[in-house]
Amino acid sequence: MKRTMNLLFLSSLSIFLFSCTRPEQVQVAGSTTVLPVVSRAAEQFKNATGTSVVVNAGGSGVGINQLGEGKIDIAMASRDITAHERGKFPGVVFTEWVIGHDAVIPVVSSEIYDAGVTGLSLSQLGAIYSGTITNWKEVGGPDRDILVVDKEAARGTRHVFMQAVLGDREAEAPGADLVLGSNNEEQTAIAQSDAAVGMLSHAWLNADVKGLAIITPQGERIEPVLANIASGRHPITRSLLLITNGEPEGEVKAFIDFILSEQGQNIVEASGYVGVAK
Repeated sequence: MKRTMNLLFLSSLSIFLFSCTRPEQVQVAGSTTVLPVVSRAAEQFKNATGTSVVVNAGGSGVGINQLGEGKIDIAMASRDITAHERGKFPGVVFTEWVIGHDAVIPVVSSEIYDAGVTGLSLSQLGAIYSGTITNWKEVGGPDRDILVVDKEAARGTRHVFMQAVLGDREAEAPGADLVLGSNNEEQTAIAQSDAAVGMLSHAWLNADVKGLAIITPQGERIEPVLANIASGRHPITRSLLLITNGEPEGEVKAFIDFILSEQGQNIVEASGYVGVAK
């Protein structure tokens, strides 16, 4: 009997010691635009502190809702929190931390760019998404139907883009042919097409997915480059956010502080965004 009690004591002590020494785990979810920064930061943070940061995607809306439901510690967002979201979770003190800056870039398949469509006005983009313009020849391109790629309604990139081109972040897009979720999905679809248009973060441009200049009403071209994002000259700029419920504490605060540190801001810039000090 005494031996059994000793074994039980030792077993309980082992569980207690394990729980005391096990590193905390920080749960993060949301925007696929912010995801590359946070994923890289999570790896470096774990190497430095031993604390695991579990990062999942889903979009800004998913992250904000999961934070409101108490399922995660930090939401990633590439747009502002809506009044509806705040009203849905009246007990949550949504607290935003700006970790970088970005722009939503209108993008096209490289074939369309190479055929001469290298810039569009916001009104032309609005007409494409509303279904008024349906062929590339209407904007100086080849005689080819436009494949219009839209994003899921709760995505931060869509909110910012639609506000700029249609004046309503929740505007419908009757001209859309395809609705996708993550940046990776949209990038792949546009790269595989020879006639697509879409919306992506600056960091997701590549040789197959070309960013368009914005043509102002005065005929000025605003190129999709980091200098124009840093200066605020690009008309579809936005902040990249981490959101907590109230003031963060413990490892959650330590992780946010890490991203805002010089080392963390180097990750932001290496990911293709503009740091907060720029």
